[in-house]
Amino acid sequence: MNTVQQRAHRAGHAPAPRARVVIAKPGLDGHDRGAKVIARALRDAGYEVIYTGLHQTPEQIVATVIAEDAPLLGLSVLSGAHLTIVERVLQLLAEEDAGDVRILVGGIIPDADIAALEALGVHAVFTPGAGIGGTVDRLLTTTDTTAITETTDPALEPAC
Repeated sequence: MNTVQQRAHRAGHAPAPRARVVIAKPGLDGHDRGAKVIARALRDAGYEVIYTGLHQTPEQIVATVIAEDAPLLGLSVLSGAHLTIVERVLQLLAEEDAGDVRILVGGIIPDADIAALEALGVHAVFTPGAGIGGTVDRLLTTTDTTAITETTDPALEPAC
């Protein structure tokens, strides 16, 4: 039983239903293990997770967010194209009148780019070494639009 399920079991009830979240792998990057781990952790925390699979274009990602009426979008980017991809996704969301969708980005993100992503409007940035439980907990407890950043910490779970 995972940590989220254990907490619910101790409390004597299932976790409350949460929002839909689309998890997407944009571009040509074929490494999706981290995205799948986060998708499962969010599912176990009560989120309805829609995983788009590999090699999605920004247009496909935004179409999925709109079709699923998802208020959260997680992008897993390991290719180094995170600034370009996020900027395009945000532009397309704005064109679809969906600028209120919260964007979460995880992957190989240089420290210097975290502030740039937050300035674009990203709500959370998770880099290698971010703990899965901590990531989910931060999403569960963050209800405003303040940007949150989780970076490598040796005390956290190892990256996938």
